[in-house]
Amino acid sequence: MKALGHEGEHPEGRFYPDTYYVSRGVTDLELLTRAYDQMAAVLQEEWQQREDDLPLKTAYEALILASIVEKESAIAEERPLIAGLFVNRLRKNMRLQTDPTVIYGIENYDGDIRFKDLRKDTPSNTYTRHGLPPTPIALAGREAIHATLHPDKTKYLYFVAYGDGSGKHVFSTNLKDHEKAVDQYQRKKR
Repeated sequence: MKALGHEGEHPEGRFYPDTYYVSRGVTDLELLTRAYDQMAAVLQEEWQQREDDLPLKTAYEALILASIVEKESAIAEERPLIAGLFVNRLRKNMRLQTDPTVIYGIENYDGDIRFKDLRKDTPSNTYTRHGLPPTPIALAGREAIHATLHPDKTKYLYFVAYGDGSGKHVFSTNLKDHEKAVDQYQRKKR
């Protein structure tokens, strides 16, 4: 980041995920500068067109939330809904409680999240900490950034993956319905 002229910035999430065509002789620094500048341009454009009254103070906070939306949403149509759910949680001062933030803090992640991982306090663990993590947890694409800044207006506060590999989720407005969905789709209790 120092070589790019952005000393002190955390590099996570700062580079736009895209296919870059480069000519022979282009340096890594030139390519990283291009990706950094593209992310800055996309983020600024989307931030200028954001919805009013979001619980996000800066474009960087939007990037952090967009990185979570990116990791939570394999289905493009669900991104604005997931973003709306997280906005609802932020407005209510609820913990985001999102698994990708836990994974981000696990050394040597093996594909499984254990209860001890949910309880281990790391700077990015949104199960143990309120608000957003200190940095993005991944690279967010334009669609996730846009969804974060134009979230669906919903009453949902909870969601759980179907567990069938489709990437789709079941959404709930209350903990009781959410627990039923977790039993049905994750714990496989009927």
